[in-house]
Amino acid sequence: MAEQGQDKAALISETRRRFEAEYLPDKSDKYDCRDVERLQQDDKWVENYLIWRHDVVDDTLKMIDESFQWRKEYTVNDLSESVLPKWLFEIGALFLHGYDKEGYKLFWFKVKHHTRDPKQQLDKKKLVAFWLEHYAKRDHGKPLTVVFDMAETGISHIDLDFVRFIVNCFTDYYPNFLTKIVIFEMPWIMNAAFKIVKGWLGPEAISMLKFANKSDVQEYISGEYLPPHMGGTDSFKYSYPPLVDDDFQTPLCENGPITNEDEHESKEELDADTRETGELNEAQNLNQKKMNSIEHISKSEETDKTEVKPKNAKKALTTFKGPLLHISRRAIFGSKETGEKKCLIVLTNVTKNVVAFKVRTTAPEKYRVKPSNSSCEPGTSLDIIVSLHGGFSASLQDRFLIMAAEMDQSSGAGAPELTQFWKDVPRTKVMEHRLRCHVIESSKPSSLTLKDNAFNVPAKTNEDLHIQLTRLLQINKRLEEQMNRCLWFQQLSVVLSLLSVTVAAFCFYLASAQRS
Repeated sequence: MAEQGQDKAALISETRRRFEAEYLPDKSDKYDCRDVERLQQDDKWVENYLIWRHDVVDDTLKMIDESFQWRKEYTVNDLSESVLPKWLFEIGALFLHGYDKEGYKLFWFKVKHHTRDPKQQLDKKKLVAFWLEHYAKRDHGKPLTVVFDMAETGISHIDLDFVRFIVNCFTDYYPNFLTKIVIFEMPWIMNAAFKIVKGWLGPEAISMLKFANKSDVQEYISGEYLPPHMGGTDSFKYSYPPLVDDDFQTPLCENGPITNEDEHESKEELDADTRETGELNEAQNLNQKKMNSIEHISKSEETDKTEVKPKNAKKALTTFKGPLLHISRRAIFGSKETGEKKCLIVLTNVTKNVVAFKVRTTAPEKYRVKPSNSSCEPGTSLDIIVSLHGGFSASLQDRFLIMAAEMDQSSGAGAPELTQFWKDVPRTKVMEHRLRCHVIESSKPSSLTLKDNAFNVPAKTNEDLHIQLTRLLQINKRLEEQMNRCLWFQQLSVVLSLLSVTVAAFCFYLASAQRS
């Protein structure tokens, strides 16, 4: 393992050195300086390029060159909601929501909401780049699963140039960023076209194409993240605004248990969690009065500014030190009789101003919080209790988002003022911190291991892609012409049939008249 690590480090170093020597002097004006800087600092990014090109440095450099030029052409680093047309977000053809069975984020393409229009094509392609970059920066390049939902689609919705662009984003511009492509209910008329799509992906990627219908799509995605028309139970309805931000679009309800872990919490900390949970439960079993004092929350404590200080709370297990708030997970406590678990999260305001905060979750139907939308005075601490609704079980895929922003001293801190504050505050002034669930059962932490599941794709020249695209457009045009001819022949056949019947009837009439 140590040798492999050294080999990888050597390849990363060689890639950077050769890029600076062979590409940067002649093409610096074709790259965004922010991408060049990131290439020198982000080892994981360079490693992903190498993985995607089988650790062949020459091929890796070609891919970096091509992707960097594409990133500057599409102004990827500057894409935001404000620079793209609002209607693109409103139609809901592209968005991120939910996870597949392996825990990878789902990138949805609702094909029925897409129509071919050359005038809108560039903006739609930039929307794809916006979503991919948005997710890559937030989750540090974790791979995605793409879902082409082709239910209720017809030939007017099919846009193979746009499909090719999406595929190219993963094969040429975002290295090691794709796990699989799930194609749901592909129309039969597209069978020939998708043979070309397979050619774009290359032989090693063919196994990652998953054609599915309602009966077998749950082999890849569980029902909780599938809409009803795909046989699932997900009640999620896309809407904009606000932007669907990793499903953190619904505030938690007031009133709080699962254990939470920071994104970077170590295994040792989780083991410490387990030991402390056992100790706490023993103490609670011996002293029921102490447990009651923890679980009972009076009405005065339900106000937004309440601080809950359970007697058995221990020192912070993890602390995130942000510019506005320090966020600590202090203790896990619960009842053996009810099986209920709660988590105490402490927010400490480290500024000289009032800090407003709110909590969002990927599973609002499961969890309660006290308080979920409030403010914290300068230099003070505030406790948040998160609890699990009865009948629900926690999942590692459940996540929480704590958002915080400074308020003016003159601003009020009541519910109406907070509501208006969150409407007006710029996103650039909002601090965000994410927490991931970790469920402890039988004194042992149960966890979901996300394995790297990616494939490598050989490089294709622009000429090859142009030839394939031309052929594909020709095939599409021939299909349309054949359908039009079929309709014309069908109409002609009906007319001829009616004419034949009329002639036969007239002949029969003449024959009858002659006999008489």
